[in-house]
Amino acid sequence: MAETLEHRLAQGHEDALAECYRTHASLVGGYLRKLVPPQDVEDVRQVVFSEVWRSAHRYDPTRSLEAWLLGIARKRAIDHLRARSHTTVPLDAVADPAGADGRDAADTLGHRDQLTRALAVLPAPQREAIELAYYGELTQREIAVHLNVPLGTVKARTSRGLQRLSALLTRHAA
Repeated sequence: MAETLEHRLAQGHEDALAECYRTHASLVGGYLRKLVPPQDVEDVRQVVFSEVWRSAHRYDPTRSLEAWLLGIARKRAIDHLRARSHTTVPLDAVADPAGADGRDAADTLGHRDQLTRALAVLPAPQREAIELAYYGELTQREIAVHLNVPLGTVKARTSRGLQRLSALLTRHAA
């Protein structure tokens, strides 16, 4: 009666490892593909079968060889993932992301806050005309219709409001 692969492996027969590899390498590789990056599968598989050879004396041939192999594969995959060095970049070396207009996002937020405060100081008719023009994206003619005022009034409110807004922002910057 021929001995099974399991018994020969447990007894340390040299040909048993080669047969084990031929028989189960694809199973172990498929399992490792779920756990480690594709470029690392073969390296980890080699580590698994090296350990199989070194610890064959601990294998119980009455138990599932596949389960034992996959258990080793899982442990070596975890070891491999833990050992990988993660590239870190110091925060000082990373520039703050630029906004859509190319300025630093923090600067943009600061300017937005200053602008919001300055707008709040303007008289309501001037603020409303500016907000409808710049935030509502309405033309001066559309603002006149929306507010039910003459076009000249909208132009005057917008002009005076922008002059006052400019003075407020310039004063704040100084």
